[in-house]
Amino acid sequence: MTLSRRHFLLSAAAGAALPLAAPSVVRAQEAREFRLGIITPGGHPWNVAADKVGAMLKEETKGRLSITVFPSGQLGNEAAMLQQMQTGALDMGWIMTAELGSRVPTIAAINAPWVVDSTAKAGKLVRTPLALGMFDVLPKETGTVGLAWGITTMRVVFSAKPISGIKDLNGMKLRINTTPAYRDFYQLLGAAPTPIPTPQVFDAMSNGQVDGLEADLDFSWNQRFDKVSKTMLKMDAIFMPVIALVSGRVWQTLSPADKALITRLTKTALDAQVDETVTNEPVLLEKFKAAIPIKVAEVADREKIITEYDKIWLPKAPILADLRKVGATLS
Repeated sequence: MTLSRRHFLLSAAAGAALPLAAPSVVRAQEAREFRLGIITPGGHPWNVAADKVGAMLKEETKGRLSITVFPSGQLGNEAAMLQQMQTGALDMGWIMTAELGSRVPTIAAINAPWVVDSTAKAGKLVRTPLALGMFDVLPKETGTVGLAWGITTMRVVFSAKPISGIKDLNGMKLRINTTPAYRDFYQLLGAAPTPIPTPQVFDAMSNGQVDGLEADLDFSWNQRFDKVSKTMLKMDAIFMPVIALVSGRVWQTLSPADKALITRLTKTALDAQVDETVTNEPVLLEKFKAAIPIKVAEVADREKIITEYDKIWLPKAPILADLRKVGATLS
């Protein structure tokens, strides 16, 4: 039995390990509509993939099973959606590793700097048996079952002033995602991580509340952060994946065949999203290149930064060492 096959079977049976009371399994032919929450807006690649899962599921079951996607945080922020999934009030949620990693250090390890150094490698990493096996901690730690990874491009930094490289981040007030994995990295670079709610980021850059921000290319182009920036710094250090989750309580009510079907369709849609993100990255970079100077970060002391970072994170997430080993084999 291969590792990937073994993981698939473990995922399908994960409900048995959940510390929850198991409802009875619904009858195989009972019609059911699942509610799926996601914080990204309609049209985002993750939302497109979620809609695709729903369409395929409805088609393959002839309408017996369907999914309604609630975008833009309509059902609450990611913390609220996780809580809803834990109680069974929400069926599914596509949750970023920023939120999951703040609760589960094993998941946060994938956000470490330079585990991979390109979007193409990130796309390969999340399909490895090691990355898929990271889902095994989720039933116990979060009451959810992980089905598949989605990705963004490698994250970049936008600066309100001209900068030439990573050394210029020292002393900058930098809007970052609040996950501890990101915070520790940027603090090692000398930046002052400044959390600001996403809807306020553009104005914060405009009025000088922050000196810069970091984000992925898709989101940044949609928000047009180039219009409030003098430089885009391409760091090739970190990326932000998403995990397609199902409530453990809900998972326990499904037949083995339905579990297998939902898992397969979710992985199919997100594998396609990963491939499209890798393909679309050069297109986005060309768009930004026409609008703003792009600098590529050259990091002479990269190994020193990794060493300091791993002193913080290896004790909390030993899997980080394995992730670095696997990442080093990818091309």
